[in-house]
Amino acid sequence: MEIDQGYYPLAQMQKLGQVGVFAPHLNQYGNRLDLAILANAEVGRVCGTSAFLTWCHQVCGLYLDQSDNALLKGEFLNNHTLANTFGGTALSNPMKSWANIEPMIFRAKKDGKNYQVSGTLPWISHIAPNQYCGAVASVEGTNEQVFFLLKFDQERASKWQLHQCPTFLGMEGSSTWRIELENYPVDVSEVIASPCKEFIERIRGAFVLMQMGIGAGIILGAIDDIKQSAAVSNAFLEDQAGNLMLEFDVLVNKVLGLAKTPFATDKDFFLDVLDVRTQGAMLALRATQAALLHQGAKGYVMTAAPQRRLREAQFVAIVTPAIKHLRYLSHQIMGEPAVKSDLEFHI
Repeated sequence: MEIDQGYYPLAQMQKLGQVGVFAPHLNQYGNRLDLAILANAEVGRVCGTSAFLTWCHQVCGLYLDQSDNALLKGEFLNNHTLANTFGGTALSNPMKSWANIEPMIFRAKKDGKNYQVSGTLPWISHIAPNQYCGAVASVEGTNEQVFFLLKFDQERASKWQLHQCPTFLGMEGSSTWRIELENYPVDVSEVIASPCKEFIERIRGAFVLMQMGIGAGIILGAIDDIKQSAAVSNAFLEDQAGNLMLEFDVLVNKVLGLAKTPFATDKDFFLDVLDVRTQGAMLALRATQAALLHQGAKGYVMTAAPQRRLREAQFVAIVTPAIKHLRYLSHQIMGEPAVKSDLEFHI
């Protein structure tokens, strides 16, 4: 309940760092995305918000680890991996921009080898003063973007602001803010990739695939909830623990197979990643609804796990890339005709 009321579980995140949850997918540990995803699934089995934060922290480490900028590795990456410091990801808008869904919000001006970034970006999680995140800005006067580490430090406190977002249905403990930058200085030592097109193409599969840890954990938690209810009338519900677990096992095997080549850039690989991510979101919605139906009224009270998991699954379905975004991306990659607007369909 506390996490739905705004508790930001940094103490628990530190413990996850100490036991290695933020390490397996990094270069020095063999890029074991499978282990990172499975570890996060165990987190999500208990708490979907914590799994989302874990994914944010994992992919921020991925950006640092895959960068050619040695200054972002070493002690800085080590502290991030151990959760001595905390950082998230601000790639929702860039991902939508690259899919031609919305324009790039952050704008960067070249300042020698450095940059000055301005813009207001909403809905960024796992950030706070003295933390950081990976972010992208379009470079004015060019067709390029710069991927950089955005630090909310005291030295530049006059250049950034964090504004509260409206209260969410769930995930209130995700420390989600609206970022406002005004001529925020980015030193060349903080650049993750510039230009960043090839970098993004290389890491985007891992970015999306690692979200499966969130969904997998929520599905497992929902199956646990179903097993706790033994009402005879539950036999008349379509989804049971057994059939959901069978579908889950098939899906996880696909995910673990894709995790063996996380930085593949071919079209078929990314289409498969988008497909399993969509299947994961859909199965999470089904499993959590089934858990609520199995438990009935006792699962509907505010302290019950089933109602919380249902809200967490809805978040998995809408967080970037959302189900509609995943399908639209697949549509684009397969080179199908342009999608008509709702208005055109109704004419």
